[in-house]
Amino acid sequence: MSVFRPGWLTSRAIAHRGLHNRKAGVIENSASAARAAIVGNFAIECDVQMSADGEAVVFHDFTLERLTGATGRVDQLTTQQLMQTTLRNSADRVMTLHDFCTLIDRRVPLFCEIKSRFDGDMRLAERVAAVTKAYAGPMTLKSFDPQIIAYLNRNRRALGIRYTPLGIVAQSFYDDPHDEWSVLDEEARYGLANFLHYRETVPDFLSYCVDDLPDAVPFLCRSGIGIPVMTWTVRTSEQLAIARKWTDQVIFEGSVLD
Repeated sequence: MSVFRPGWLTSRAIAHRGLHNRKAGVIENSASAARAAIVGNFAIECDVQMSADGEAVVFHDFTLERLTGATGRVDQLTTQQLMQTTLRNSADRVMTLHDFCTLIDRRVPLFCEIKSRFDGDMRLAERVAAVTKAYAGPMTLKSFDPQIIAYLNRNRRALGIRYTPLGIVAQSFYDDPHDEWSVLDEEARYGLANFLHYRETVPDFLSYCVDDLPDAVPFLCRSGIGIPVMTWTVRTSEQLAIARKWTDQVIFEGSVLD
């Protein structure tokens, strides 16, 4: 087994953005969602965006409207402004990745997804790597953007993440004009769908869309190359059955595992 593919990668189900429950006031990517996942003994997936002053904050969207009472782009607010922003219908506030890691405190694995505008900007990746380097717990970094993973892979030693597993988040189709890859041209989206970046990224694991299973890319990664495959986002018993047949672990929401 590669040192970059430790057993903990697939040893526990992974709570998507923490074990959140909006009706109960437990919002995705919050401290409460992280605590609930830890109580359930689940690994935690989180997303990170960059603040105006270059900090990595735990937040999925590029803008604030869906998850807070504020408006505007995350990257136009300072760290202090974001940390004072309350998540909608909860008592939680936006957290820095450093504080999120401190909260988890090595108790469960953390899967950190680096969000990207596919613009070649590596500042967020570098800040996340710095936080990862300082954190002693089991942690992975992943992204939809192969440029980010290729950059981290090339610079593992210099960034101090030599033993941090790096993963690609992927799916079969990239044709939704409202998603983050809408800025990419047809050739780039074709490359994503067909894993043509493999020689540059050489990922340690693959995180694949459950609604696209079975598919050639995760099948060959898992059965041919030996890359662990996890799948997102499992919310129903039907999706769970598919996930258990074709992948090594699930990234889930709700009570599907009960």
